Amino acid sequence: MNTLHSEPYAELHGWLSSQHPGLRTFKIFQHKLALLAADHPEQRAVCRLLHGIINSYVEEFDEAPLPTATADRAYQRLLRSLAEIDCAAEPARQLGNLNRLAGLVLSQ
Repeated sequence: MNTLHSEPYAELHGWLSSQHPGLRTFKIFQHKLALLAADHPEQRAVCRLLHGIINSYVEEFDEAPLPTATADRAYQRLLRSLAEIDCAAEPARQLGNLNRLAGLVLSQ
């Protein structure tokens, strides 16, 4: 499902889709999430969830070799999750999306 009903997330998705799936990209993405949360306080919950998910992934591989297949899967999972964010959805659907996002583990 490709919703991208929110311009800030569409911009993030566009940026991410043109990046290499390495840890540096994920670290820069965390910085972009912090900026998004500052500019759009109503999006803090999603930004914090994504930041935490990415932080766990970065910490897992920060000092260890990152297998290419793992990096590619994590990158694709993050892209898919970002594409599914729909800030215009009704509250029940938004809560369901937040719950799905909270269960995301990038390194699996």
